[in-house]
Amino acid sequence: MGASFSHANAAQSHDAVRATLLANEDVADSVSPQYAWELFSTGQAVLVDVRTTEERTFVGYVPDSIHVPWATGTSLTRNPRFVRELESKVGKEKKILLLCRSGKRSALALDAAKKAGFTDIYNIKEGFEGEINGDQHRGTADGWRFHQLPWVQS
Repeated sequence: MGASFSHANAAQSHDAVRATLLANEDVADSVSPQYAWELFSTGQAVLVDVRTTEERTFVGYVPDSIHVPWATGTSLTRNPRFVRELESKVGKEKKILLLCRSGKRSALALDAAKKAGFTDIYNIKEGFEGEINGDQHRGTADGWRFHQLPWVQS
């Protein structure tokens, strides 16, 4: 009985998150940085940073996030083991939030993960640094850091 009750609650929770996403977000599989923080900080989701090791080191990262790079190195070579590493580090049963610099690479990672059978997985819109502006700067209008959500730098 406990397992079915837990499963029913998880299904209801997933349905509630999905309803919120559909009602409040532009894209059904994307969430705002603020909503991602709410889910992550309350233990309802795992945050996976798909940026490179260099980005995390030199730009900063969300504390307690899991690192599974979508691409590696300064040339951003696609990580052929991304899905395997994601499943190994997180599993398919948890709610997963994907974060990159601007939300573009994490959207690609989301597509790959969904094709591999991940179902409770979302892209964080705006990414960690946000979109580039007319002066070629990031973080001036959107992104995790712009919204003053928690992050650290090594």
